[in-house]
Amino acid sequence: LDRLQLQVGDRLQIGQAILTIGDVVTFEPDRPVNFFTLGPRIFIADADREALDLIKFGSRINYEVLLKVNNESNLDAIAERLATVTEPQEDVATYRSARTGVQRFFENLLRFLGLVAIFTLLLAGIGIQSALTALLRERDNTIAVMKTLGATGRFVTVNFLAVVSILGVIGTLVGIGAGLLLERLFPLLLGDFLPPNVQLTISPRTLLEGVVLGIIVVTCFTLLPIFQLDELKPNFIFRKEAGTWQWRWSYALIVIVLAAFFTGMVLWQLQRISLGLYFIGGVLGLLLLAALLTWLLLWAIRRAPLNTMIIRQALRGLFRPRNATHTIVITLSAALAVIFCVYLLERNLNAAFVEAYPEDAPNAIVIDIQPEQREGVAALIAESNLEEPALFVPTVRASITAINGEPIDAEAEERRRGDNLARPYTLTYRDTLADDEALVRGDTLFPTDGSVAAPVSILDTLLELRDFQLGDRITFRIQGVPLEATVTSVRTLTSEEGFAPFFTFLFPEAVLRSAPQSIFTALRMAPDQIGPLRNRIVAAYPNITVIDITETVDNAAAVAQRLVRVIRFFSLFSVLAGVLIVISSVYATRQARIQEAVYYKVLGADRSFVRNVFVAENLLLGGIAATLALLMAQVGSWALCRYLFEIAYHPTIGASIGLIAVTMALVTGVGMAASQSILASKPILILRELTSTE
Repeated sequence: LDRLQLQVGDRLQIGQAILTIGDVVTFEPDRPVNFFTLGPRIFIADADREALDLIKFGSRINYEVLLKVNNESNLDAIAERLATVTEPQEDVATYRSARTGVQRFFENLLRFLGLVAIFTLLLAGIGIQSALTALLRERDNTIAVMKTLGATGRFVTVNFLAVVSILGVIGTLVGIGAGLLLERLFPLLLGDFLPPNVQLTISPRTLLEGVVLGIIVVTCFTLLPIFQLDELKPNFIFRKEAGTWQWRWSYALIVIVLAAFFTGMVLWQLQRISLGLYFIGGVLGLLLLAALLTWLLLWAIRRAPLNTMIIRQALRGLFRPRNATHTIVITLSAALAVIFCVYLLERNLNAAFVEAYPEDAPNAIVIDIQPEQREGVAALIAESNLEEPALFVPTVRASITAINGEPIDAEAEERRRGDNLARPYTLTYRDTLADDEALVRGDTLFPTDGSVAAPVSILDTLLELRDFQLGDRITFRIQGVPLEATVTSVRTLTSEEGFAPFFTFLFPEAVLRSAPQSIFTALRMAPDQIGPLRNRIVAAYPNITVIDITETVDNAAAVAQRLVRVIRFFSLFSVLAGVLIVISSVYATRQARIQEAVYYKVLGADRSFVRNVFVAENLLLGGIAATLALLMAQVGSWALCRYLFEIAYHPTIGASIGLIAVTMALVTGVGMAASQSILASKPILILRELTSTE
């Protein structure tokens, strides 16, 4: 209505009939979500259909029948009966089986978020284990006294297992509450993608699954620290030394349980064994790579000659007993690698598809031009005084039904990953090669002696699906009419740059000239001329659509950025696991840090020196984790850009440095916040405690 400058009550000619606009549709139940449409639909009464005179030979028509089944238990049976009487080009689908683009989008998005959640859960489990270890180390004296007074290992284990269980239940309930709050934020994050007035409900089953999952996670990741309490001997209260860690079969059983739990979670989420195994292998590979790089980098740093006193003491602090430096770096680097990789991919995709749009590329496309409208549209375009004349390209929709007389297996083709021979193809016709095309097979594009009734030239990319040879016969179905064509040449594109249209199948004009077709043209014009041209064309030919490509690219970029924000939002939860480990590491080494601070002060150092040592230690920790994460993210995003998206890769050095700086600031802020009580400790109190224990 906006483009035609109409309103309810106005009269509109559609085909040969003049109809009155009775209402405006604001929501279409069969299109609950739509990211991009070329034009709104017009609904008419069935009684007016014949008067339009639009349904005739040469018209492109899609028939769709929507049925409501009262008894849902009969739904699949009815669909199966209908499928037995359909033609090859027809399809029967239910709301369960329909694979729409929107459904696939949400399935893939939710599947990805589920994998991010599992990855975060794994890192959070490591954080739980590290935090529990820190808590138990704070209770070493208590445990040693209990064992001195006759407490058995089983008594100690059961006692702390009860404490952990209570904390686990509380943490699970807090997590469920936080999850319910996040559920309320989800429509805000995906508001543009969800149907209007969507109602979120709380499922008791989901809550129960969350509680059970939380308890299982806490149980799995706390068993090892709890069982290691047996290693602490009563003489710890005198020697202040922990017992020697010894491998036991119970530890192996715990590791097996953890591996089985992680594998089960992935397979349950994906419901595809092959994809689940790929993901498990990727996560394990990432963690192993992070562990290897962490060990190598810390080994090199530990042996590096350092002259600055503060840096030397900070480096020494990274390797103090009970410090979880390796765990912190591995967890943080693995979590940050995922976030950094998403960010780098976003920057490169934006540079390749949005910022790199050539200035001389077409910025407007006119589609759905009928053959009899071509001259009139050309005259309207000429009023814009373009530098280059419009090039009109005819298109014919068709599907392949047989090759060399053998029908294609549509179901097998549709199971292919990527392109397939069962999909609809767009054909075109011309008698010459385009400027960016060259022949790789065949002497000429088409025979000139008329020896072949319906010659066709194919693009070399089609050879990836089937090894076509010159002389092969391909049977097409064009609006129900069969056409058998013979392959006479194979073309290739000489340049992958630019925005010239290319077609898999090219026919001579004489073969397809009379086939049902539509025409399009791509134009380069001043942005302020697109609107007036659209108004002129739509006023004269309402069936034609004029697309502003720059606006479309901007809309696509906005959609991509919103999706990236959603992914980044959920990925940040994995960083919280690393933050938890940083805090737990500070508390696990609290006593050692206090003693170091006291020794510094006794030797004459002021509080600022101690603070600078701790700041330098946290900066080193954050810098190491961020550097390793960035290294893995750069390699991963390069591989994805190179082999998956097939675009040039830019490392974005400035942004990479910014990522490292932000990580260092985060780790330093968290570490120093947890160290404030240590910095405030009085030397005399610690010295008295040390004297009283000797």
